[in-house]
Amino acid sequence: MDFPALSVDAEPRPWTGRYDGDGEAHRRWWQAVAPATVNTAAPNTPAPNASAPKQRPAVILGFCSDEGVRRNKGRTGAAAAPAAIRGALGPLAYHSERPAADAGDVVVRDGELEAGQARAGLAVSALLDGGHLTLLLGGGHETAYASYLGVAGSRAVRDGQRLGVLNLDAHFDLRDEAAPSSGTPFLQMARAEAAAGRELKYAVVGISEPNNTRALFSTAEELGVKYLLDEDCTAGATEAFVADFLSGIDVLYLTIDLDVLPAAVAPGVSAPAAYGVPLPVISAVCRQVVASGKLLHADIAELNPAFDIDNRTARVAARLVSILLG
Repeated sequence: MDFPALSVDAEPRPWTGRYDGDGEAHRRWWQAVAPATVNTAAPNTPAPNASAPKQRPAVILGFCSDEGVRRNKGRTGAAAAPAAIRGALGPLAYHSERPAADAGDVVVRDGELEAGQARAGLAVSALLDGGHLTLLLGGGHETAYASYLGVAGSRAVRDGQRLGVLNLDAHFDLRDEAAPSSGTPFLQMARAEAAAGRELKYAVVGISEPNNTRALFSTAEELGVKYLLDEDCTAGATEAFVADFLSGIDVLYLTIDLDVLPAAVAPGVSAPAAYGVPLPVISAVCRQVVASGKLLHADIAELNPAFDIDNRTARVAARLVSILLG
């Protein structure tokens, strides 16, 4: 099956999982997720309506890339993450009433990161304009700029809805480098928003002070970035921080870098966290943004299966996907 309208490089593969029966009461993700088709993004579908998020079918797209991690001098291997997350998600019970489809993968080859990000962005824009809730499975956190291209190119943002970017991450990823990498996406977004005559509304939950230089904190200050340090991420403080950010936007792009979690919970990442934000706090944020009705697009990044332990990080990623698309 071809996806010329979605700019993908690899067709969706069959999902697998435990079989308990064919009825609705027995469904698991592998039974619920259908292959996307070219007609998935219907051009006449209304733009996403924040007051009725459940009416938007979900589409999963993979971004197989670790080129940004390589450029950022991290541990490569995240290109294998989309398959690992699908493998962990497939056996989970499907409790959602939302239709879900898999659109396959955009694959970064031969170091051509920027071209891959552009292809993924076109696919995300097409799906968003088709009235879908989209979720991009990275990949390194260079996935975030691919997501941004898709969101910024969507009708929701073109029509003037106020976009907010919420990052669950130990790092600002605001590096000023000659070549884009997994450490630069949010500075790239800020510059792209400025070029479009807008200001980037960017907030981060889980910043690790020892893992961000003074220069990065200064850049965050200059850009008006809101952030919550990992040591301050109690359940109540995080809920209030996210609620305040949501109050000032119309639509949300949520990005989750799995290194925001403690290393014991998410060992399979390029930069495991010595401290991290507890998983119950991160899952509560996911539920909070879904309940807000403002979630336009999400992604999950930085799973590195080569360094995972007993698929622990992949299982966490799958659990978060099930919340976001539930």
